[in-house]
Amino acid sequence: MHRPVSLLALSLFALAAPAYPQAAARGPFTVTELRQSFGRLDEALAALKGADGTITIAPGRYNQCAVQDAGRVAFVAEVPGSVVFDRGVCEGKATLVLRGTSARVDGIVFTHVLVDDGNGAGIRIEKGDLVVTNAMFVDNQCGILSADDAGSTISIDHSTFAGLGKDPTGHGAHSVYIGGFGTVKITRSRFERGTGGHYVKIRAPRVEILDNSFDDSAGHATNYMIDLSNGATGRIAGNSFVAGPDKENHSTMITVAPEGVKNSSAGLIVEHNVARLSPGFSWNTTFVGNWSGDRIVVRDNDLADRIEPVGSRGQLSAAAGLVDKVRAKVMGKIF
Repeated sequence: MHRPVSLLALSLFALAAPAYPQAAARGPFTVTELRQSFGRLDEALAALKGADGTITIAPGRYNQCAVQDAGRVAFVAEVPGSVVFDRGVCEGKATLVLRGTSARVDGIVFTHVLVDDGNGAGIRIEKGDLVVTNAMFVDNQCGILSADDAGSTISIDHSTFAGLGKDPTGHGAHSVYIGGFGTVKITRSRFERGTGGHYVKIRAPRVEILDNSFDDSAGHATNYMIDLSNGATGRIAGNSFVAGPDKENHSTMITVAPEGVKNSSAGLIVEHNVARLSPGFSWNTTFVGNWSGDRIVVRDNDLADRIEPVGSRGQLSAAAGLVDKVRAKVMGKIF
């Protein structure tokens, strides 16, 4: 099984005192197509006038933000991990607020994004396709937060989400929270050190969650690793999970439709994952809690003792998702 390497470990220098100048003499934000540089990210974005383009960003730490209203725009660090957006917030939402045709975010670090409503995010995607690669979301309230756009897709690859989920309002922040987009794909990424909420919460009808690491051993007041809130089809495979001892909800690692069935989950496949319990985790738990009533496939997962493979809707309490334990651990069974 592929085990992703944490960008957090490779790029801690980016979160220390700035090792790079705050702004290059030519301006740190360059619009490739225009061959022009700007002192501020929002100025570079405005220069595109709604057209498609690429903004390359020089190494540095920036207390800035931007809103994309149109076009296909790529935000690309010249050196992955060396561009840090620290505390920048637009519209009381996020560092990047995206509602154009599409956006690509590559190699950028987002940190300390905190807002009054408790949902400060590195990226707020409201409309359009989104591709995120080689990014880091550290010590915000949320990493990526979306609105609904059923015709669009979100893809996250080789990125790190750490120290996320703390919402002082109590409304619920999460490391990744995707609403009603069409498809969500998360690959080769790391989730760790959660401070509340779920690591991944998705309302989209189709998902691919492959080859990721969910390490909750240092988490605090966390809930589910993966929450398919209203059900979904697709595949969850090749991931590693470690449940931590300080959880708000320790009953289930992966949920299917715990908030009501809006999407079909028929044929959802959960396979070839590894799940472990960290020292101090003192409960029995369930790997997949299925509230959907649909037949899903849970097979060939490597589960530690005290982790039951699956609990069906008839075996889960609506209040807490607690499972009447099924004693026969039959791997590969269709539930």
